[in-house]
Amino acid sequence: MISSRLQLDSIAVHAGREDLAQLGVHALPLDLSSTNPLPDIEAGGLSYEAMAGGGTPYAEGGAVYGRLWNPTVARFESALARMEHTEAAVAFSSGMAATTAAILATTRETGHRHIVAVRPLYGGTDHLLASGVLGVEATYCTAEGVAAALRPDTALIILETPANPTLDLVDIRAVAEAARGVPVLVDNTFATPILQNPVDFGASMVLHSATKYLGGHGDVIAGVIACDQKQAAALRRVRAITGALLHPLGAYLLHRGLATLPIRVRAQQANAQRVAAWLSTHPSVSRVHYPGIAGDPQGLLDRQMRGTGAMISIDLRGGLEQARHLTSTVRLFTHAVSLGGVDSLIQHPAALTHRPVAPEARPPAGLVRLSIGLEDHEDLMADLDQALAARRPAAAHAGAPHP
Repeated sequence: MISSRLQLDSIAVHAGREDLAQLGVHALPLDLSSTNPLPDIEAGGLSYEAMAGGGTPYAEGGAVYGRLWNPTVARFESALARMEHTEAAVAFSSGMAATTAAILATTRETGHRHIVAVRPLYGGTDHLLASGVLGVEATYCTAEGVAAALRPDTALIILETPANPTLDLVDIRAVAEAARGVPVLVDNTFATPILQNPVDFGASMVLHSATKYLGGHGDVIAGVIACDQKQAAALRRVRAITGALLHPLGAYLLHRGLATLPIRVRAQQANAQRVAAWLSTHPSVSRVHYPGIAGDPQGLLDRQMRGTGAMISIDLRGGLEQARHLTSTVRLFTHAVSLGGVDSLIQHPAALTHRPVAPEARPPAGLVRLSIGLEDHEDLMADLDQALAARRPAAAHAGAPHP
């Protein structure tokens, strides 16, 4: 076990690799086995029962079957748990599979079917709750409305901070206190464990769409939840039954990516801070959504976070038409959904990721989201400027005041 006294950057490099020297290897091993030899009927059966029940392989029984457990996946889970200050983590085939498992596990354990969801929230999560496909009833509210939204049958509270796509910050501790013992799941995708650790402020579970910053290169789909051992067992039970285990290759890529996560996040954040400041003076932009750019009245950047992140959203003066033009005219940015990769992306949430969300909660038509990558910030600003200047609203040309 690596020392608990190591700093975050050292943990990112070494966590989950404790057994490599014993195995006689330096690089992370990749086990693609779909099935495993059994020593005998009894030991294999005990191991199967342990994993199907939410545990780990029985020592003498082996891993049995790849749908239940995999050592490459387990190493990634161990590393992510260390980075999120939790006892365990459970990895899934996608972020939505992870979210679904959290809801199913919590409702099964509590016997309750009511969910409180703090908006704004990732469009996929919002739609999942509203769809009725999981047999739950959702109450949507603001962070300040959590206490009033609770019911005797509330099983889970879900929030995201910074929120997608408006970058709103939510006081996790305040929500956890208002929850009165109801588990709180925090989507930490935008912040990553580099900038925020929700369990330190009272969250019960920490969700990541690992597809994003944890992967960082646009080549893996995955989700992961960091939590305590009891919750992890419940999540693994759901994962075993539904077959939502992360593929070992994805886990290998994610674990390898954790080593550079601190460097990537901080460099992307530095770029985003420059781009956000520049956009706040641009005549085509009416508002920049970025943590701290309009102040931090709750003091969350000091108390809860260790940085502002690399996601930016902007309201365009030209509304939907200018959003269409901007997304189709940029050259260095890629017009695509997702985020958190080493290259910069741009997308229109209302038309894409938040299209299934109820109209009253859908982002404005003139809002565009930027995921800032590792390119030179001057090149990124030049690309945005040429695309915005090509269709600048008349009011901006007439000398309208800058925001």
